[in-house]
Order: sequence, then structure tokens, then C-alpha cells
Amino acid sequence: MTDTAVPIEAPANRYLRDNFAPVREELTATDLTVTGHLPEHLDGRYLRIGPNPIDDPGDQHHWFLGEGMVHGVRLRDGQAQWYRNRWVRAAGVAEALGEPVRGTPGELDFAANTNVLEHHGKTLALVESGLPPYELTHDLDTVGPCDFDGTLPSVPGRPGYSAHPHRDPDTGELHALSYSWMRGNRLTYSVLGTDGRIRRSVDVEAHGSPMVHDFALTEHFAVILDLPVTFDIKAATADTPRLQRPFVRGVLNRVIGRNPLPEPVIARIARGAGGPSLPYHWNPDYPARIGLLPRDAEGDAVRWFEIDPCYVFHTLNAYEDGDTVVVDVVRHARMFATELTGPNEGPATMTRFTLDLRTGRVSESSLDQRSQEFPRHDERLTGRRHRYGWAVGFEDGVPGDSVLRHDLTAGTTASRHLGADMEASEFCFVPHPDGTAEDDGVLLGYVHDRSDGRSQLRVLDAETLEDVATVLLPGRVPAGFHGNWAPEGTDPGDL
Repeated sequence: MTDTAVPIEAPANRYLRDNFAPVREELTATDLTVTGHLPEHLDGRYLRIGPNPIDDPGDQHHWFLGEGMVHGVRLRDGQAQWYRNRWVRAAGVAEALGEPVRGTPGELDFAANTNVLEHHGKTLALVESGLPPYELTHDLDTVGPCDFDGTLPSVPGRPGYSAHPHRDPDTGELHALSYSWMRGNRLTYSVLGTDGRIRRSVDVEAHGSPMVHDFALTEHFAVILDLPVTFDIKAATADTPRLQRPFVRGVLNRVIGRNPLPEPVIARIARGAGGPSLPYHWNPDYPARIGLLPRDAEGDAVRWFEIDPCYVFHTLNAYEDGDTVVVDVVRHARMFATELTGPNEGPATMTRFTLDLRTGRVSESSLDQRSQEFPRHDERLTGRRHRYGWAVGFEDGVPGDSVLRHDLTAGTTASRHLGADMEASEFCFVPHPDGTAEDDGVLLGYVHDRSDGRSQLRVLDAETLEDVATVLLPGRVPAGFHGNWAPEGTDPGDL
């Protein structure tokens, strides 16, 4: 007899196959192979996070809902000392791994999966929509939920935190805009001090209950994006038993935009209502607008500017220019209208909104028509006029092999193709300590090599996009979200 191999069918859900497929092993590797030459000034960790479901979530799974896994490489003295990948141990992850629960999670708990950064000596894994950050050790093990020394309680009366805080380069403080379906039309603008405590928090009213993934910061304003992807009560309750559905929807209707319920009640509703799908969908009847909130004002001081319907996951940067405010973003024509498992509604392009403070009008102009995402800039210029920006080219809704460099003064874009078998991810900019030019530095990002199924940490020259060094990793880093450079002994939150 001859053994016959039975082919294993790939998941129907595109966000569970190819480089979106989760990895199942946590690895620790030391003395990694390096080609090229790692700059001697790179002394720290490159950290990046993304969804990595710990169990099979099924074909209706939404990419944004996988439990977070952090991947890190430690660079020092021209060497790559280690690579580690670790699940964020929220309560459910710890229990699935047969481990004790870290810290004291609240009723609403999730393994943060969207961003990871260093502030006030803490490595923080971040997520949005009313859920708290998780603190990690230097070696990426989980400490537990972080409430900023009790200044950010995880209760419906106040949301958790944001996936996209922005650091003021003058003060080192983190500014954030938080949202949550539990709070309806109330967004929260907060300032996290260099002492690791929230020192300022004000509420802003949106039209309804929007998904606010990112915002922008200028010297005097928080730039708020109130756009037509909103909480969908019917979608959130689709998996609720039919006889219970009217009651649950009635309760949610009383919550959305009105008084919040106690946390245990909302947690019970959320556990029965969420399912594998993201309950935020395109809402064609929802007005699109950009708000300017003075950084030292109360929430009712926000000034709104109407724009054409669109959606923005990520801002590049924003700045004030006389009587105008310039906001550079990656613009999607719509989001979660027909594709409900991930962000795949057509090309997204680099776009500039210019808000006229005298007339209240907004002009919109295209900066680059190539499909792209994950824009980054020199964060020493956050809220200030910038010339350069970098992004990753997308193909058919997934990351391609190209890295883009935008010169917004010259109006040109350079593109570097890494190779046909390569799949890029977000690259962050790290300035040279002695550099004087805005683009004098390197870009750090993970790249997946489909030819051998493993990933690399690529170091590119930020000006030319040419290779500086490559660190070979022992496994695959799946397509994920955001990463940052965490320099050793120089925490920007301690400025």
C-alpha cells in the first residue's frame, strides 16, 4: 500500500493564511546573523506588535481581533543580541497557555495587539476601544494591565487608552484620543505626563459612536477625525440568541450615546454580542468632519470642519501654517462596507487636508496616488512642519514589497522594491544622533521572505532607501501593525 497525503485546505479567510497566519511558537534566539553593518549608535530594541490568534477563530474572524503578540530585536555595538516573540498575557491568553493570570485584569480584558512603545521606563502594549494597555518587561514578558498609576481606570465611565498616542517632542508627554462603544458619542483627549500619570483629560462630543483609530497633534491643537465608520448594534448582536436579541439591542441602544452601564453588565453583553466580527461598519449617512480642539481648552471648544466622506486609519503628521492647519493622512474612500474581515475596500492614498481657520473651509489634495499604508515621519517634528514621510506600498489590500519616501516639498515620491518574494511591514524612522538633516537616519522594519518562510529585520538608509543591514530571524513575523524603536537608557518619556 502507498500512503496518500491528504492536502490541507487553506483557510477561506485571507487574514488567517499566508503571512497573516498566526505563528504558534514563542522563540528566543541570540547572536543573530547580520549582513551589512548595523550602525553603532543603534543601542536599543526594535519592537512591533500584531494580532496572533491563540485559538482557531473561524472563517468569520476579523484581523483586528486576534490576541496580540510582540516581536523584538535587541541591537547593540553593531550586533543583534536577541530576538523574542511573546503573546501578551491577558487573562484569556494566560489561561489558554496554562499559566497564572498576570496582574488584576478588569471585566473587559484583551491582549493588546496594535502598538508597542516605551514611556516612563515602561514598555506598553496598546489597543483601543476602551481597553487598557498591558505593561511588558524589557524581555517582553507580561507584567499585567497598566492603569497609569491609577489615573486611567478601566471602567465604562472613562475609556481605556488609545492605540495611537503622539509624543510632544518639546515636553515628552504622550497625547491621546480614546473612544469606546460603551461611551457612545464621547471621545476623550488625554495627556500622559513624563511621570507616567494622566495629568489632563477632557471629553469631546462626536456625531455618534465612531471608530477613531488615530488623530494628529499640532503645537496648539488636537486634530480629531470624526468619520463614517461607526458602531453597528445589529452586527454586535448578530451572535446573540434570537430570543435574547431584542433585550440586548435595547440595552445597547440605551448605552450608545447615553449613560454608561456598570462594567460587569457591559462585560456580559459584550461577551455575548461580539462574536468574531468587528462591530464597526461603514455608515453612509454619517457626516465626515475634522475637529480642532485647542490643547488647553475644554471639549466644547472644538471647531469642526466638514469634509467629503472617507476613512482614515493613520495620520502622517499635522502642523500649523499661519491661518491654516495642514493634516497629512492616508485616505480610504470607505471602510468595512463590503469586506468585513479586514481593511480591504480599495486603494488608500496619501492625501493632504488644509483647514482654513478664517473661512472654515477645507481643501483636499492628493500627494501620491499609489496604494499605501503605515505612514511615518521624523517624530522630532510631530506637530511641526515636516518635509519627508515614509510608507509601505500595498497590493490588492495587503503589504507589497515596496517602501515609499515622500518629499512633500519637492512633490516627489521615491520607491524601493525589496524583491519579488519580500513582503514589507511598517518602517519607523530613527534619526542619526549627529545628523542635521530631517532624513539623516535609518528606517527599521520587519520583512517577510516568502522563499524561505522566515522574516528579517531590515535597516534602510532613510534618504536613499538602500540597504544598510539585515538581521536574519529564526522564524516568521506575521503581518501586523505598529512598531517603534526603544533606545536603551534614553526613554523619550523622561525628557
